Amino acid sequence: VQLQASGGGLVQAGGSLRLACAASGRTFSSTVVGWFRQAPGKGREFVAAISRTGGNIGSDSVKGRFTISRDNAKNTVYLQMNSLKPEDTAVYYCTARPEGAVILTTTPGSYTYWGQGTQVTVSS
Repeated sequence: VQLQASGGGLVQAGGSLRLACAASGRTFSSTVVGWFRQAPGKGREFVAAISRTGGNIGSDSVKGRFTISRDNAKNTVYLQMNSLKPEDTAVYYCTARPEGAVILTTTPGSYTYWGQGTQVTVSS
């Protein structure tokens, strides 16, 4: 599975962005897909994850502001980010668990496939 994240950019606080994670390979639609982020000098932080059937979880820091969704027909997972804050500034990575995984997890080590990341910068 190869993952390609896109949609990052520079936005003012309070603005919105939608990230997309496009995947090659048929296993993508059969597993859990997640988003993590990493700010300069910090570790990789869980943002949200979605199961193949649409069940999802999100970190407390983004609940009510970010929404994860997927279109299995297009092999794409989205992260809609609203009410952005300067502290949301980071490189955002999409990632997928092994084929057939059903458990939504928040630890980077439980994900196998990683995209290259897309930069999100929120100005105050």
